[in-house]
Amino acid sequence: MYHVWIPNSSEELKKDMLRYIGRSFDELIEDIPRELILRRDLEVGFGRPLSEYELIRIYRSYMDKNRKPKIPPFMGGGLCPTYIPQVVRYLASRGEFYTAYTPYQPEINQGILQALFEYQSMMAELYSIDVVNASMYDGSTAVAEAFRLAMRVTRRKAILAPEIMNPFYRRVAETWIEPVGGKIIYYRVDRGGQPDLEDLEDKADRETAAIYLENPTYLGNIVEKPEELKNIAGKTGSLYIVFSEPTSLAIFKPPGEYGADIIVGEGASLGLGLNYGGTTLGILGVRRDQSLIRQLPGKLVGMTTDLKGSERGFTLILQTREQHIRRERATSNITTNAALMAVQAAIYISYLGMSGLRRLAETIARKTRYAIDHIYRRREYMNLAIGARYFYREVPIRFRGDYGTIYRRLVDQGIYPGIRLDPLLKGFSNCGLFCFSDVHSRDDIDLLFESIDKVI
Repeated sequence: MYHVWIPNSSEELKKDMLRYIGRSFDELIEDIPRELILRRDLEVGFGRPLSEYELIRIYRSYMDKNRKPKIPPFMGGGLCPTYIPQVVRYLASRGEFYTAYTPYQPEINQGILQALFEYQSMMAELYSIDVVNASMYDGSTAVAEAFRLAMRVTRRKAILAPEIMNPFYRRVAETWIEPVGGKIIYYRVDRGGQPDLEDLEDKADRETAAIYLENPTYLGNIVEKPEELKNIAGKTGSLYIVFSEPTSLAIFKPPGEYGADIIVGEGASLGLGLNYGGTTLGILGVRRDQSLIRQLPGKLVGMTTDLKGSERGFTLILQTREQHIRRERATSNITTNAALMAVQAAIYISYLGMSGLRRLAETIARKTRYAIDHIYRRREYMNLAIGARYFYREVPIRFRGDYGTIYRRLVDQGIYPGIRLDPLLKGFSNCGLFCFSDVHSRDDIDLLFESIDKVI
């Protein structure tokens, strides 16, 4: 029986379709080289169509093979577990947002445009910057785009970045700027996780497009005098790029207040959650400077009024994508981007409010400090990998024994500790990067360190 919702896969139906159009199947694929055509059935599936119930049974059998952690994972590295209120999930899944895609016809997409305008406004206030786009794929592509932006504006090729830069962002950024002649030069960081200003001054020159800082750093420590990097950038006419974890800005000074020309961030902590590496949201903004704004990739949503001034409306005021009039002169080829994630982040911040966001950041800071107190009590076999005074959310721990062995033993017990740092950063052998967030109770943290006591 034919049905428009059932795939046209039966041999009888295929013959009817070919008979109707008056062609053979070989004629339909004659453009494909003969040597590339497979002359047998694919060895996939179960050899027959399966019922819905059979599929559910098979799916559940696969899911049962997953290891189920006893408590939320402590794996750091830029993306950490966080609680997502159900109202955020519900609102973000409404059809008005979920299927709105990119507003190609802004005059009939007022709702999604207003939501993105609100996102831009919230991020600009949080980072204390003038203009934020809507939006980027994730933190790594936001960083890479920021580097390219700085290179275009200054017409220089070198970016100075800390040697403990997020290694995942480093790889993406190197991949993006190398084809256009760019290079990243890494400046030293002292044992306390603070930039080595003398080394930075030696390396900064008239070929430097920008100085890049992560604050909090990839290792979770706070850079205490970030304005000093701005002073060095100013001496060479370079731009100052600062990456910040957005929730931290509810209690720490935002980068716009200490001179950032370009801000970047990863918005996964703003109610997006974790799911096989996602979902992510790249945050990218600039101070009010036309040379920076015109080179900003992606799109900007603006608010205006009608001719009578009685009704407000929203429109795309900057579209530097290649599908629009910029064509080959586009600053970026970013397309679908993460508009839905931007809307979900705006819903999350709206639900918490600024006071709620501050309480969240204070909670994370207290959990981080509570974990550090545990480390101090176990100095005979673990200590902080860097001697910083302040940490937020992520903490690097160095172990006296082999951390690979400790890691595997903890996983066998259903506890997922910090990611191993030795494959990612030089000089951090037997170190793990642990994350402590709002989903970790004090009992969870106690259980982590009690379990380490037993397996070390």
